Amino acid sequence: MLYWAVTFFIIAIIAAVFGFGGIASASAGVAQILFVIFIVLFIIAMVMRVVKGRSP
Repeated sequence: MLYWAVTFFIIAIIAAVFGFGGIASASAGVAQILFVIFIVLFIIAMVMRVVKGRSP
């Protein structure tokens, strides 16, 4: 998921350089959403790992 977020971010940068504002903002929005989802899932996985490690 982080790979796709970085991919959309790179697409947004390239589109912005060439003057495609709509595509750039859409790609940046998708990248931002994917990054937030990645962070949330990462935090959940770390919490679950800590909880699972404490149980017998």
